[in-house]
Amino acid sequence: MKTYLITGGAGFIGSNFIHYIMQRHENIRVINLDKLTYAGNLDNLKDVAKDSRYQFHKGDICDTEIVDPLVRDADVVINFAAESHVDRSIGKPDDFIRTDIFGTFVLLEAARKYGVEKFIQISTDEVYGSTLDESFKESNPLMPSSPYSASKAGADRLAYSYFVTYKMPVLITRCSNNFGPYQYPEKLISLFITNALEGKKLPVYGDGKNIRDWIYVEDHCRAIDFVHSAGSDGEVYNIGAGNEKTNLEITNLILTSLGKSPDLIVFVNDRLGHDRRYSLNCDKIKALGWQPKHTFEQGMDATIRWYYKNQWWWEKIKSGEYLKYYKAQYQL
Repeated sequence: MKTYLITGGAGFIGSNFIHYIMQRHENIRVINLDKLTYAGNLDNLKDVAKDSRYQFHKGDICDTEIVDPLVRDADVVINFAAESHVDRSIGKPDDFIRTDIFGTFVLLEAARKYGVEKFIQISTDEVYGSTLDESFKESNPLMPSSPYSASKAGADRLAYSYFVTYKMPVLITRCSNNFGPYQYPEKLISLFITNALEGKKLPVYGDGKNIRDWIYVEDHCRAIDFVHSAGSDGEVYNIGAGNEKTNLEITNLILTSLGKSPDLIVFVNDRLGHDRRYSLNCDKIKALGWQPKHTFEQGMDATIRWYYKNQWWWEKIKSGEYLKYYKAQYQL
């Protein structure tokens, strides 16, 4: 039985990945290490919590005493753990440097010590910076423009250095913007869907014409599982679905789908250092045989329906009840 250590597994993408691999692989064990910061939510994993193949550990990836014994028992380490919200990184960048870079170092050192079979570092398309014309290939230079993306670029290159220097079996994935179930309602799509359902304003930065490539989270999870088996050590793989949309297009789609008035849109001052466009060339992973299964429209329909049907999940987050409960439960 193969053991996966998933860090940040109570977060949005990490919890979706745990669902994905546990549904598709019988002979595995999953160890979930999560600090349970504001975006870590054990409600994301209620349906697997009692599965004998799953165990949860509360802890910080920067803490060697917690990390070492878990890595020692793991065959595969997949590092989702990160501070990931750009706005928060502008106000408090030190948390991002500590978790995203030093935490990755602690994991890499433990993985080197115990000889893990595979270490997958989950990076982001934001490490490339903004582009107005070309789509970034894996070989393009990294030009991060926010403390968040700079911290992810640092972790990305640190992971690669362990492949070069220590011959560790490292893979790096750089994915475009994800959307889907269990996304903390501070990101564009999850925030705007839940605000629209509440009849609240949808705050659009600047002119709303910033462009992102969007991928349904299940397709991202499938890509990670795919490169684990089909990818080559030391390689970087871009993951995207070719769904480039402006923020305003996304906003209007959400309002139309929910039958809400465009009067809910309010334009606000642009974010500091707001990148205009992210775009990935994903020929490399597609040449290995991976393709997204969901169209943008299919993914958005599934996502909107999920938030509509699971208001219990996001209402207590937005009301603060979730944070109060888990602070008491885990002495945070």
